[in-house]
Amino acid sequence: MPTPRCLLFDCDGTLVDSEPLLAAEMAASLNEVGLPFSPNDYINEFRGARFVSIVTELQRRHGEVDPQRLQQSEAEMRRKFAERLASELEPLEGVREALDRLARYPRAVVSNGPEHKIRTGLAATGLTDYFGDRLFSGYTCKCWKPDPCLYLHAANAMGYRPDECVAIDDALVGVHAALAAGMTVIHVNRYPDAEMTPDGAICITSMYQLPTVIGHLSQKRALMS
Repeated sequence: MPTPRCLLFDCDGTLVDSEPLLAAEMAASLNEVGLPFSPNDYINEFRGARFVSIVTELQRRHGEVDPQRLQQSEAEMRRKFAERLASELEPLEGVREALDRLARYPRAVVSNGPEHKIRTGLAATGLTDYFGDRLFSGYTCKCWKPDPCLYLHAANAMGYRPDECVAIDDALVGVHAALAAGMTVIHVNRYPDAEMTPDGAICITSMYQLPTVIGHLSQKRALMS
């Protein structure tokens, strides 16, 4: 198996701690249109999923909502969320330290979110310079995790084979996408008591652990070559 040559990072919940903010605004928006939803529902069941997929599932469970009302509520949710990203967002603990220690590896962000949201999150947390324009959004590429196509597109654009890439993702949709793409996958599992790391993925519970895991992967594959 090739030595890791490229690192592909999810954004929300992996690099930046945006999920509590998103969960709160999403719950307020969905409750406003009559769809039962709490911040814990997002954290426990829907982390990393597209908003449209969440709405579809909630309507299946609880009944359909007027599309125009839903569209207006979503627009207001996204506006409020963008304001909170710019003023309240923080990087995950250990992210800067990990990125500094792994500076020799080419890296990119691979996210289901819109590109403007990725840029806002990186800018608000001081992480922009770590990635530059190496940002791959599901909305730009028109494919979303758990489909492997987004990770495959990112690997190709970065100039590496999938098996030369390590994907670092906290959400199960992203972990499954990267596994299906044939990548080495590191699951940032910050809820190990409630969430199982899928077979084939490597579990870490903190970004402080990432450089050590990448180092072990490189050493192991060097010995095998």
